[in-house]
Amino acid sequence: MKQAIVLLSGGLDSATTLAIAQNLGFAVHALSFDYGQRHRVELDCAKKMAAKMGAIQHVILPIDLRRFGGSALTSDLAVPKDRHIDEMSQGIPATYVPARNTIFLSFALAWAETLESSDIFIGVNALDYSGYPDCRPEYIAAYQAMANLATKASVEGRQRLTIHTPLIQCTKAEIIRQGASLGVDFALTTSCYDPAAGGRACGRCDACLLRLKGFADAGLRDPREYAGQ
Repeated sequence: MKQAIVLLSGGLDSATTLAIAQNLGFAVHALSFDYGQRHRVELDCAKKMAAKMGAIQHVILPIDLRRFGGSALTSDLAVPKDRHIDEMSQGIPATYVPARNTIFLSFALAWAETLESSDIFIGVNALDYSGYPDCRPEYIAAYQAMANLATKASVEGRQRLTIHTPLIQCTKAEIIRQGASLGVDFALTTSCYDPAAGGRACGRCDACLLRLKGFADAGLRDPREYAGQ
């Protein structure tokens, strides 16, 4: 089987991406990051998901992005709440983490070279997203072009890296339907940026609202527990 790196955050997009990679016949190595995010509960979800879905291995790398701050996810800035869906696509929100996907993909690139893999999967989405610049197709294309100039394996002709973005043009409802069809247990995922004590989702941040809308549009029930339930 061909080997692939899958960036696994613990959210429903990355879980669906992992299932897609496996369905395509890849042996999956899951990669997560403990980067100082306020929603570290997602790492517990990632562990459970990687184990349940049979990833060959699951690596959680520590990176302290709180040293830089600059984001509501890595500092004490307030997480935006109760925003209308239309408002989320206007501007770049405070939950943007500077260069996060560039950092994550660079670690994935290094691991892919050591595994002699030419495939990285990432669950970025350019439709139902919060305006992050590193979720756009042009960003992924530029990073892939750079990556194929950056490694010994690529220079020697042993690696031609492909960054797979199977969800990039999907709505959240389409992602949920696809994940459900592939057997993803969404109860093991979380999307919340500002979880309550015990890990319950707040139900009010952008990520929660997009998730809830996605399940409603898909005609399915969200199995995740929310504060106040």
